[in-house]
Amino acid sequence: MKTRYRILWGVVALAVLLAAACMIYLSHDAPCGSPPARAAGTTPMRAAMYRCYGGPEVLHVETIARPAPPDDGVLVRIRAASVNPLDWHYMRGMPYILRIDAGAGAPKDPALGVDFAGTVEAVGRNVTRFKPGDAVFGGRTGAFAEYLTVRESRAIAPIPGNVSFEQAAAVPIAGLTALQALRDKGHLRPGQKVLINGASGGVGTFAVQIAKALGAHVTGVCSTRNVELVRALGADEVIDYTKDDFTRRAAQFDLIVDMVSSHSLRATLRALQPDGALVIVGSNDTGHFLGPLKRNLRAMLLAPFVSQRIEPLLAQLDAQDLDYLAGLMRAGKVTPVIDRRFTLDQVAQAVGYVEAGRARGKVVVTIDAGVPEGS
Repeated sequence: MKTRYRILWGVVALAVLLAAACMIYLSHDAPCGSPPARAAGTTPMRAAMYRCYGGPEVLHVETIARPAPPDDGVLVRIRAASVNPLDWHYMRGMPYILRIDAGAGAPKDPALGVDFAGTVEAVGRNVTRFKPGDAVFGGRTGAFAEYLTVRESRAIAPIPGNVSFEQAAAVPIAGLTALQALRDKGHLRPGQKVLINGASGGVGTFAVQIAKALGAHVTGVCSTRNVELVRALGADEVIDYTKDDFTRRAAQFDLIVDMVSSHSLRATLRALQPDGALVIVGSNDTGHFLGPLKRNLRAMLLAPFVSQRIEPLLAQLDAQDLDYLAGLMRAGKVTPVIDRRFTLDQVAQAVGYVEAGRARGKVVVTIDAGVPEGS
């Protein structure tokens, strides 16, 4: 028996040591590297790069080689991009668990940005959906640049004629997150009551509008300065969290989509119907190692002991869902909310502004703004 306990404690101690070693390894910050020399004969372009982890000061606009489209892809001349919390998380390499994918010590891929809108500059020989001159939007790493390449089968879609490049660039991550939270995870049906906690942010402004388009009764939660904005987006009721606490009301919602996780899980569930659903989109938890993922782990542990569904969400870039959102914009049911505009040279300030957490709607980096021709 004593031998068995010794083995057990040995295994536990080894696991603790391995976890500690992993944390130390992932938390190490390497010095910033220098940009590599651009190959002779390549066409130059400007792009925002981060060659080490840190604050906005590590983000610089460099001149690099312009890519060529693969046989099954397109080259897009970017007119506008938008900033997401994902961008500053990657820039800082936090939470540290993110570095398992992004790179330990320094980023494996120094390009930043995902959301883009622009015009097709060139196409690969096997491309059939797009042609040069088409106005498109989508998601692809490296969007803070003058050009990028995207495979035809990935997250890229035509821009409706009534939507500007800036508006289209605001859509991909935030719009897809809101859509997938409501429709796919929340199973929202017409007539149901949904609460959007964080209704004035990038995802929240889309969630309010999409929920209304899906036929729901929408309650938005935001601060005093954003009440009129959320009401103008179509919310049936707006709760000012500085004056009222939605978790102290009687259970009334069929679905809560939570962008900010401002209350404990148990408190949030009190506002749900017994058969309701909570979709966790984001969290304000700033823990170094797990960060927002800590709330998802708590949710997984709590889920078997409550009657409501708890659904953490990691949105997926999807071309069909982009087409769906384009249809809502074409019909006037969804209009992206843009807080501020920055230029490519101001991209560090743009990311820093989003990291501060007070943006109303989306923050756009304008590279060559305009309204696309066509429908």
